Amino acid sequence: MLGLFAIFVIGAWGYVIPPGEPCQSRQGSLAETRAVTGTARQNVSRFEFESKHMGTTFRIVLHATDEAMAKRAATAAFERIAAIDNCMSDYKQTSELMQLCKAFATEVGEPRKVSDDLFFVLSKAEELSKRSEGAFDVTVGPVVQLWRHARRTQELPDPKEFAAARATVGYQKVKLDATKKTVQLTTPGMLLDLGGIAKGFAADEALKLLREKFSIKSALVGAYGDITCGDPPPGKEFWTVDIAPIAKSQKPRTLQLANASVSTSGDLEQFVVINGVRYSHVLDPKTGLGLTGRRSVTVIASNGTTADSMTKAVSVLPPEQALKLVEETAGAAAYIVVLDKNEKPVVTTSKRFPAFEPK
Repeated sequence: MLGLFAIFVIGAWGYVIPPGEPCQSRQGSLAETRAVTGTARQNVSRFEFESKHMGTTFRIVLHATDEAMAKRAATAAFERIAAIDNCMSDYKQTSELMQLCKAFATEVGEPRKVSDDLFFVLSKAEELSKRSEGAFDVTVGPVVQLWRHARRTQELPDPKEFAAARATVGYQKVKLDATKKTVQLTTPGMLLDLGGIAKGFAADEALKLLREKFSIKSALVGAYGDITCGDPPPGKEFWTVDIAPIAKSQKPRTLQLANASVSTSGDLEQFVVINGVRYSHVLDPKTGLGLTGRRSVTVIASNGTTADSMTKAVSVLPPEQALKLVEETAGAAAYIVVLDKNEKPVVTTSKRFPAFEPK
């Protein structure tokens, strides 16, 4: 393939290579992206920017008429991402999300009004929780905290603490009022974790801002395996995305995307081995345990919010139920790879997945 390209690999750090050379961001899972430009239209150039938010590196590739406008647009997009991080982070105690949880830390009080952004994401989370029968659940926060500690100590969570944390989990415990834009947590001590949906939403919002405020339609926003594509690069019909293989015997799978999003979840780097068992960072909300066994799940959807969250649900659900969820989601597709006991990849794809591959 000709032209410059940017490679995105899921993880927590990245760096920029000067124009004319591959630009790589190593990110810790199983997807990588090449944003191919080819021959640009007259007076339109390719620009690339990156900034750290949500514990990872967000990268923006866009096509604009001049560098000054490109910088203004990227700066505004990163400011939008930062605002979402300040709203939805479970690491920042001053975030709107953490203030909401603190309000219900010891007792069930009156419903609290929240921002449009937070209510939208919680609504989308609830929608997927219902559709996936709890395979996606943002109330897993207390259990996630225990597993973060387990990854540092390489010891399983204390049984009593684990049981207490699990008692607070359940998407049905979050009550939303769409008319008043209020939220109520019905069990004291609940902790919401939007790590499985917020990055996709932030990518959506960044791309929306570039389009609506700066009339930049040809752009891509990538962060930790969540890649949201706008119109393709000038002179091209799509952005080209490679799904990196989970096994040495596999070859990369190439996707062709335009005005769509792709998200990949896996345990290439984010895992812990305890007593000989490998636990993924992706948790099953019903058991509170990290998934075992090697797997990679890629979901394509019309937006980042959907793709980001659905990869977690598809990872947790049995294959038949996961594919049913994907097929019932308009425009969605999935690519699932699981290593068997002999380390051989077992591949499952949804019906629409071939439509995103090169012809």
